[in-house]
Amino acid sequence: MTDAAARPPRGPLRRWLSALFDSAALARAFTLATLGAVLAQFAITRMAGPVTYATIVVGLCVTGAAILWRRRREVELLRLLPLTLVALLVWLLVTVLWSSDRGEAFGGWLALTAVAFLAIVIAHVRDTLQTARALGDVLRVLLGVSLGLEILSGILLDMPIAFLSIQGNIAELGPLQGIFGTRNMLGLVSVIALITFAIEGRTSAVRRGVAVVSLLLAGFLALFSASPTVLVLVIAVALVTGALALVRRAPAQNRRALQITLGSIVTVGLIVAYAFRHPIIRVLNARSDFFTRAELWDMILVYVRLRPVQGWGWYGQWQDGTLPFNLINALTRDDHASALNAYFDVLLQAGWVGLLLFATMCLLALGRSWLVATARRSVVYAWTPLLLVTLLVDSVFESFTLTGAGWLLLVICVLRAGMSRSWREGLSGRPGTDPAGLPRTGAIPTQP
Repeated sequence: MTDAAARPPRGPLRRWLSALFDSAALARAFTLATLGAVLAQFAITRMAGPVTYATIVVGLCVTGAAILWRRRREVELLRLLPLTLVALLVWLLVTVLWSSDRGEAFGGWLALTAVAFLAIVIAHVRDTLQTARALGDVLRVLLGVSLGLEILSGILLDMPIAFLSIQGNIAELGPLQGIFGTRNMLGLVSVIALITFAIEGRTSAVRRGVAVVSLLLAGFLALFSASPTVLVLVIAVALVTGALALVRRAPAQNRRALQITLGSIVTVGLIVAYAFRHPIIRVLNARSDFFTRAELWDMILVYVRLRPVQGWGWYGQWQDGTLPFNLINALTRDDHASALNAYFDVLLQAGWVGLLLFATMCLLALGRSWLVATARRSVVYAWTPLLLVTLLVDSVFESFTLTGAGWLLLVICVLRAGMSRSWREGLSGRPGTDPAGLPRTGAIPTQP
């Protein structure tokens, strides 16, 4: 008896579900829904409460698990789960054991892992171009809604929309917050949108008119967010874009030397910036956000010395009344919800072990995505390293990359980079594809 004859015939519902979870349409819808929900976390939480947002995330995780289960024959665990990401998540779970509130700490780890799982599903069912297009579609809607609400609040009603933290300052040319809660988050999202919209335009993924209007929208909101970090992000992205273009245009025999030179310049620049960090902060604006950050970081280092290796336990966002966050806020006479720096947050909560794992994951992803972007012809490959640079630079001033949308995009980039330029390539059963999901010839896929 053959295997086909031994299996019971599939019913109509089972066939329909199999076709549904196999379909490209569901993969695209899942990606759009995930990116939209996580990017709109602040607005959803303010309008419907944290339980609603958590329910949405759980529902997306269940759907993502069903998609992966249906596609389980395509799943290669070595390609699906970078070891650096797994090691980081395992260590963060271990730190829960010595946290002062294990329930809150485990909840923070669970939230981080759930978003990472959503990123894993997206990276498996969508290639780089499809992911960038989905992100572009979501950002056009969210930034458009943000601008509309700012106009409604600041011009038509001339009053704040308090529950969304929109101050209605558009008539005074900012600062704007949109539906993202703070001007710094709006600034980061706008810079990410600029990168994504530019890639869409260069790859002809959208019509030229749509690309131009999208860039103008993102540029306007980035400028009038009045975020002090936007200028730093724009400069960093511009420098990396120039360096990337320089390497891509260089003859193949000269690229290695050029890469080494650029790497040396960046390393020296980082050392100099750290050595002169206090004068730089004074130049940027000693009485504003940067001084607040420097004061907070100095206080955090005091508590890091008490638990330098293991940290105080992973929570993610700071919890009120929990050690050591309550003491740090009391001593700084402020009410911080994070360290305003992702690296200091990891160091405080997960110790030097956690920081080493986090840095290794990010640097490996950046290096791999950079090498792929300089070696491949299509400009779509530049999306991953440019996005990584934006997230890692912003991590110096905010902790957005450790929660919500920032963490989702970071993990997507890590996964895309981990699918190439590593020992996994030799074990892959699909040697004909590259990290963008495109054929090695660089052709752009036509499926949805």
